[in-house]
Amino acid sequence: MRIGLILGEALTGLRRNASMVVSVVLVTFVSLTFVGAAILMQMQIGTMKDFWVDRAQVAISMCSAVSTATTCTGGTATPEQLAEVQAKLESPALAGIIRDVAFEDRQYTYDRIVELEPGYADILTPDQAWETFRLNLVDQTQSDVIIEAFTGMAGVEEVRDEMQYLEPLFSALTVATYIAVGIAALMLVAAVLLIATTIRLSAYARRREIGIMRLVGASNRFIQTPFVLEGVLAALIGSVLASGAVLAGVHFGVNGYLRERINFVTTWVGIGDAWVVVPIVIGIGVLLAALSAGFAIRRWLRA
Repeated sequence: MRIGLILGEALTGLRRNASMVVSVVLVTFVSLTFVGAAILMQMQIGTMKDFWVDRAQVAISMCSAVSTATTCTGGTATPEQLAEVQAKLESPALAGIIRDVAFEDRQYTYDRIVELEPGYADILTPDQAWETFRLNLVDQTQSDVIIEAFTGMAGVEEVRDEMQYLEPLFSALTVATYIAVGIAALMLVAAVLLIATTIRLSAYARRREIGIMRLVGASNRFIQTPFVLEGVLAALIGSVLASGAVLAGVHFGVNGYLRERINFVTTWVGIGDAWVVVPIVIGIGVLLAALSAGFAIRRWLRA
């Protein structure tokens, strides 16, 4: 009976402050949608890094007939220089770092260039292409060891880590995540303040009822609970809407749009990841609402 009375009081308060409740729902919905998006973006960054770090290679490009590097003064890399690089790759010092090595000769490089840019067939010959050693590392973070070991060797034009081409993408996604988190934080602050204001207005509108409850000996917890439930119910509605927006964003935005149009990214967050975010979003909304409403009604009752 007491539970029914408390719920009835909470629903009455929601009806009396319908416009403020709608505002709380909308602000909570927007802020928690940004929270969910930020969490999913971090998941996406982590997924992409795991995928590409495992596949990124270190390329050792040997000198060609058209190379201008200071290590290529003799023109095309000689068989002796190729053998020296090969021997160093197979040395015990690098054996624990390198997982496997693939060698691409000049003809292979030329064919790849012409395949990607057919116009180069008229200005480039196979003799002007270069040989390349492509290395897969046990730990891609140790690419600096390879770069330091082969940079400056005679016959080696360039040593490059392919992960450096992906870092700008990861950095841009990280900045976007920070922006989403910043917007979400501001909106959550607005939601907390709006919930507190709604609870104070609701308490003021029912000040006579509160006074009567105090006279008949009602405890502070009994008086406060309906007001806390008002804030929690309003925030819960906004959290559920935000969860729906997160699920819809992954289903339609990621699975239905991005997967088909961005082909170089093969690993995307999915519905399973979105369902992991849903309880986090709802938990944040309910917890902040309960804390905000509880603090507001306690301060009002003490006043």
